[in-house]
Amino acid sequence: MLTSAEMRFVLDASVTLAWLFDDEASDNVEAVRMLAEEHGVHVPMHWAVEVANAAIKGERRRRATAAQTSRFFDYLRMLDIVADRQDPAVVLDQLSSLAREYNISVYDAGYLALAERLQISLATGDSGLTAAARRAGVSLLV
Repeated sequence: MLTSAEMRFVLDASVTLAWLFDDEASDNVEAVRMLAEEHGVHVPMHWAVEVANAAIKGERRRRATAAQTSRFFDYLRMLDIVADRQDPAVVLDQLSSLAREYNISVYDAGYLALAERLQISLATGDSGLTAAARRAGVSLLV
C-alpha cells in the first residue's frame, strides 16, 4: 500500500488558481483539490510567487475580491505543501534547457523537472506543459 507521501504529486499554478476563479472550476480540478487536501503536494519554489501574482491580477480584473483572495491564501496555508528549493545553477542550466527543448516557460520547466526528479505525477491545466509532460513521459492528473 502506498503511503500518503508516495501519493503526492506536483501541483502547478494553473490548477491552484482554478480553485480561486469560479470560471475555471471543473470536476477534474475539484478532484485534484481533494487529493491535495488528503495527501499534500510538491511545488517548485516559484509556485507561491506565481500564484500570488495571478491572484492579485485576478482582483484587478474583478475575477476575485480581496476578501476571496485572502480566504484562498488561508486555505492554501492549510495544505501540506512541500516547496522544492532550486539552486540558481540548476535554474540557469537545467530549467533553461528544458524550456528550450519543450518550448515552455522556465516557470513551467520547474514543474516538469520536479515531477521528473521525484518520479511523481503532475497536475496542470496548461496545454503547453501538458504536451511537454507527455513528451517527457511524466504522468498527468489533469
